[in-house]
Amino acid sequence: MSQKVHPYIPNMVPEVQAEMLKVIGTESIMELYSCIPEELQLKEEMKIPPALTEYELRRHIEGLLNKNTSTKEYVNFLGAGCWQHFVPAVCDEVNQRSEFLTAYAGEPYEDHGRFQALFEYQSLVAELVDMDVVNVPTFDWGQAASTSVRMAARITGRKKILLANTVGPERSKIIINYGTPELQFEFVEFNTETGAMDLSDLQAKLTEDVAAVYFENPSYLGFIEVQGPEISKLVKDNKSLLVVGVDPISLGVIAPPSQYGADIVCGDLQPLGMHMNFSGGQAGFIATRDEVEFVQEYPSRLFGIVPTVKEGEYGFGDVFYDRTSFALREKGKESVGTQTALWGITAGVYLALLGPEGMQEVGQTIMQNSQYAAQQLNQIDGVKGSRLASPFFKEFIVDFDETGLTVKEINQKLLKKKIFGGKDLSEEFPEFGQSALFCVTEVHTKEDIDHLVQSIKEILTK
Repeated sequence: MSQKVHPYIPNMVPEVQAEMLKVIGTESIMELYSCIPEELQLKEEMKIPPALTEYELRRHIEGLLNKNTSTKEYVNFLGAGCWQHFVPAVCDEVNQRSEFLTAYAGEPYEDHGRFQALFEYQSLVAELVDMDVVNVPTFDWGQAASTSVRMAARITGRKKILLANTVGPERSKIIINYGTPELQFEFVEFNTETGAMDLSDLQAKLTEDVAAVYFENPSYLGFIEVQGPEISKLVKDNKSLLVVGVDPISLGVIAPPSQYGADIVCGDLQPLGMHMNFSGGQAGFIATRDEVEFVQEYPSRLFGIVPTVKEGEYGFGDVFYDRTSFALREKGKESVGTQTALWGITAGVYLALLGPEGMQEVGQTIMQNSQYAAQQLNQIDGVKGSRLASPFFKEFIVDFDETGLTVKEINQKLLKKKIFGGKDLSEEFPEFGQSALFCVTEVHTKEDIDHLVQSIKEILTK
């Protein structure tokens, strides 16, 4: 079978291949695949279309991408796990620097400042969440929450996890999948009028085999859980641990979970300087107190600062390396795996740029915008601008039950007005009927919100 040289596949030149085969003592490439049964080998020539030139390939890919409609063209009110926030230009400038962009897992002598950048990120997030220890980022909030409850199970020696029924459905599936079959999971009910956790149901389910209780604040449904101290007391009385998921951008205006007794705090860094990248750009964090029983259960890397032999000089490196799967291998508690360190550096840049006053200002702006949106929507006949009787941060449930239209129909009509409507909750939370989760952040202007309100009015009057 003749072999063609493909421009995008390396080492296709026959002379190069012959030299490589000679070095490894093999007569042909097919010898390398001798372990594959004959019946599984393709004997005919593959029908691969002719290779495109670089210019043709670029035009083809750009043509595919141009079929997408982005938030640059439409006003966006979608959230539910990936949110549109303003990204300062300096975040992109720093995270595209080659010493960070290409430093996947180097050592101190070759990392060109990556260890220090991650130490600074950890320090800034620790201050934000009012905890002592923060890890190098995980893939996303789902993984961070999954690892957090597994840490709690190892610390307590118990096997049962209680999850608030208001945890994001996709996230709860990740947590259960990640913990099964070693851990058992049970949901705690909530009040459908406020969203708040049902404390009597929690108390009934807090048995001696419960390792931890996990809830999110602000919730996936947007409301702020104001019962944090009461939940914490019930959990502590049961000698279980309290794990709380949090949207970090809310902490400029909302008390961090540590202040109402959280033992482990986790969440998603995406609001801190990361664009929405077609399902990418997520990064999770975990934070705890600086206590050995917690630190030794982190599977991910931790970076610390230490004085060197030279007075006044400091170095940065791995902390408690022996606890990781790098050291323990198959006996590791969890695999360290691939980590989104670049997004950690990005979040560090964002936090350093805004500082405490900036975080408070952006938080206040978000709350003012979201409150205004809910109030305006509430004035539309048949629409409840905020379905839950609880304070909220940037997301809130809008009830369309009395309009005679489904959320799907309303969202389709909004698209014609260049608006991405709220997330349809009718399948995830059928108890709310035809309701949608709307997200309003600092990027939304008064004109954006008024355009949404006027568009819904027009849709409902036709």
